[in-house]
Amino acid sequence: MELWVLVVLPVVVLLVLVIWSYNRFVAQLASIDATWANIEGELQRRHDLVPNLVATVQGYATHERGVLDQVTTARAKAIDAVRPDVPIDQQARAEDALTQGLTSLLAVTESYPQLRSDAAFRDLQRQLVETEDRIAAARRLYNLEVAAYERRRRAVPSNLVAGAVGFTARRMFEIRDPAAEHAPHVPR
Repeated sequence: MELWVLVVLPVVVLLVLVIWSYNRFVAQLASIDATWANIEGELQRRHDLVPNLVATVQGYATHERGVLDQVTTARAKAIDAVRPDVPIDQQARAEDALTQGLTSLLAVTESYPQLRSDAAFRDLQRQLVETEDRIAAARRLYNLEVAAYERRRRAVPSNLVAGAVGFTARRMFEIRDPAAEHAPHVPR
């Protein structure tokens, strides 16, 4: 009987540890997906603000058509990139382009004092800055979640479970363009 216990007990303990590790991976992936959903929500809010911002600027700065078109095109590409089949790094590049366009658009507004004093424009700027701050915070949280998952996925003995079950690498949501790492400067 003791031989039976010596054989079965380690197998049961190993099975419990594998199940525990598997469940931790599942929980981490659910947390990563939830934080990504927060980023997507904030990106959607930003995408929704852009047409109003463009329309407001267009009313004052009609001859800035190139910048307005750049922002509109970048917004369309960013919206198109928010799909499950688009890799996160491609989504980040599309958002980089939108951030650059918004930065250019806000720089153009410096030449229009009447626009800068428009209450609707100031409100849109405020909302954009708040949204950019929330995107940055959500991105930091997402990247922390991915980093914790990746550390676990690569560390022994969790890497054995990850490899056996097929838990794959997750990519961080990183911005390459140093100018796009910060919210666009909004004059007050």
